[in-house]
Amino acid sequence: MLRDITLGQYYPADSLLHKLDPRVKLFGTMIYIISLFLFDNLWGILWITLSLVAVIRMSKVPFSFMIRGLRSIVILLLVAGVFNLFLTPGEKLASFWILTITKEGVKNATLMTIRMVYLIIGTSIMTLTTTPNQLTDGLEKSLHGLTKLNVPVHEIAMMMSIALRFIPILIEETDKIMKAQMARGADFESGNIFQKAKNMVPLLVPLFVSAFRRAYDLAQAMEARCYHGGEGRTKMKPLQYVSRDRNAYLLILAFFVIVIVLKVVF
Repeated sequence: MLRDITLGQYYPADSLLHKLDPRVKLFGTMIYIISLFLFDNLWGILWITLSLVAVIRMSKVPFSFMIRGLRSIVILLLVAGVFNLFLTPGEKLASFWILTITKEGVKNATLMTIRMVYLIIGTSIMTLTTTPNQLTDGLEKSLHGLTKLNVPVHEIAMMMSIALRFIPILIEETDKIMKAQMARGADFESGNIFQKAKNMVPLLVPLFVSAFRRAYDLAQAMEARCYHGGEGRTKMKPLQYVSRDRNAYLLILAFFVIVIVLKVVF
């Protein structure tokens, strides 16, 4: 289950999507997320599905690897679907005990499940095709205007980059600790919810100790290299737009316009 989490992982490949400027991918992901919560009809679902399939094929990331991240949120998907199915008022379709299924509830549960699945896949594409360093540079460059308002853009981008970089490391560390504790007789599966929570203590304590130790080592390494923030720093590989990035912006805007048209017309 832990190794099914793909957020923060990078999948190296020679694709057009990997070569795009990270600012383009950040902008495209933002537009994609907005579009997910704009559509509420079949035509919108079909258009976003076709667009998502095209981007997945363009990324050259195996689809089986990409959907691994969905296994870790199955419970969340079920809870969201059930809540929308039974707690949405509207035209009654069926009822049993104190629960009522409505026509609007079926629609909302279906849309919410599709949106959450597409959201995980879409955001995974960005992290799978962009290294943490590229994400940091792209985010810092995109938000550079906020520095005039005394917003610490570089520090925010650096924290997000470090967080993304540590996700797969902590997952691997958790897996190692869990296997070590199970070899010593720990049981993380049996018992009720309170017993399972109690059994997690031998896992969480060494994990937090390891995380704090890694954070301390990282801080020491940054200080040893005289890191002092973003002011006056230069880039070894400065971001520059090329023709494919401009074309990608046009495609993203065309995609968003079609989403709005489909919502208004249908």
